Amino acid sequence: MYQFKTWLEKAIFDEDLIPELQAMDEKEKEDAFYRDLEFGTGGLRGVIGAGTNRMNVYTVAKASQGLSNYINKNFKDHPSIAISRDSRIKSDLFASVAASIFVENGIHVYIYEEIMPTPCLSFAVRELSCSAGIMITASHNPAKYNGYKVYGADGCQITTQAAKEIQEEIDALDIFEDCKIGDFEKGLKKGNIEYIKEEVYTKFIEHVKKESVLYGDEVDKEVSIVYTPLNGTGLKPVLRALKESGYSHITVVKEQEQPDGHFPTCPFPNPEIHEAMALGMEYAERENADLLIATDPDCDRVGIAVKGKDGSYQLLSGNQTGALLLDYICTQRRKHNQMPENPVFIKTIVTSEMAKEIAFYHGVETIDVLTGFKFIGEQIGFLEKQKKENDYICGFEESYGYLTGTYVRDKDAVNGSYMITEMFAYYKTRGISLLEKLEALYQQYGYSLNTLYSYQFEGSKGQTRMNEIITQLRQDLENQTLTEIVGIPIQEVRDYKKGLDGLPKSNVLKLLLKGGHTLVIRPSGTEPKMKAYLSIKGDSKEHAQELENKIHAYMDGICA
Repeated sequence: MYQFKTWLEKAIFDEDLIPELQAMDEKEKEDAFYRDLEFGTGGLRGVIGAGTNRMNVYTVAKASQGLSNYINKNFKDHPSIAISRDSRIKSDLFASVAASIFVENGIHVYIYEEIMPTPCLSFAVRELSCSAGIMITASHNPAKYNGYKVYGADGCQITTQAAKEIQEEIDALDIFEDCKIGDFEKGLKKGNIEYIKEEVYTKFIEHVKKESVLYGDEVDKEVSIVYTPLNGTGLKPVLRALKESGYSHITVVKEQEQPDGHFPTCPFPNPEIHEAMALGMEYAERENADLLIATDPDCDRVGIAVKGKDGSYQLLSGNQTGALLLDYICTQRRKHNQMPENPVFIKTIVTSEMAKEIAFYHGVETIDVLTGFKFIGEQIGFLEKQKKENDYICGFEESYGYLTGTYVRDKDAVNGSYMITEMFAYYKTRGISLLEKLEALYQQYGYSLNTLYSYQFEGSKGQTRMNEIITQLRQDLENQTLTEIVGIPIQEVRDYKKGLDGLPKSNVLKLLLKGGHTLVIRPSGTEPKMKAYLSIKGDSKEHAQELENKIHAYMDGICA
């Protein structure tokens, strides 16, 4: 295996890599080298370690050199880049290596001196008029992962065409011979690398606070809150935004307070997962708190739990929280005559259809986009070009991502935490719990059950199997040998691989079933997973759950 031998000779920049290579058996070598870590619209993401299919200083350097070449071709005058990173293992090292390469390629670097959330990176790109930005993070993945997100000059994660062009630049490089690595400390001394000033971060916080839709309405800001940053970047910005706005009764989960890339108390630091929220819920019970808030390591996702009538805490899904937020924002804007003339709400195609019904009721247009908040950010950019960015009132995706302003172009858990707290305090002051408000929405729009199932496909064989499954589904649908799911007729097939509704082509199937149910199937763009999104509309919770169980079992059979 040529690549393995070359790495054994040359991978000396990081002292952890050679011992790891020497200890590999044949199966481990194959998995580490059977492909290059794929660069896409989500940038890079993979397991930390040695090899071309891993996150390490060399794959980061190669991506940075390719990105440098792309920037220098497209931004001739004063090219610059902003860099941030989260608390993950080797994030500091990867950020400094990337910065050193950009500087050596004549690109001015702005970098946060300490860990900062993804939305702060998006904000800095726009505020500092950068050509691009990178965020070193693997978002909500387990500790063994890290990643490399790339942002365009608009502060939005790159979309398909830019990713393709950057990938072509990367593919043309030799990972050891073609990367121009400079010296980080020399770059700092010469002023070619600058730490991002405190005033940029402060301006970000001010924008978050301006998103309030109270418009003078009174709320009780003494609500009891438990907050956990899940050992990530959210601690300082979330607490600052809340406390500066008067929310002072906040308890932080001690074990998850400080940055720690090993995530010792939450192996899966994802607020979508019950295990990640468990310690926070213990704190909430102990403190008799009103609200639990958790943000993921790079603070772009936020999950919550609220207290029910029996005193127990109930986790809300991303769809439930998003529906509540959308309705709250629309109601407040209409009440205070603050709704723009042509208001716009943006969601992804896998997000609850109930959100579209809420928007319609309030006279708000819904724009559907592909999965990934970058496509929501892209739509905000389109509005900005038409000088209509103020028409945007809210956007969210089912995977716990929310944004109510246009100051960044990615999901923002600082903003999400702030707006959820305000909404919660508003209703509590009026004697209404979020669960009661949610029930009222179900009474108005019908019960909605939305679930996501992920099927793991590791290694080269797994990737092949995943592709076979979705190819077979397409064939069965086109040949009409598949016309129903668990006895429910398929009324429409939406194949986004062919390009639909002016959206980029994407390997996604959406099946619209009789009764208003939907099933969306897509391979993940960043993880070795097949994802199935179920949206069930039922006469009752029990009816919806019964249907959901049947469709879930059907998907289990396909992906077994």
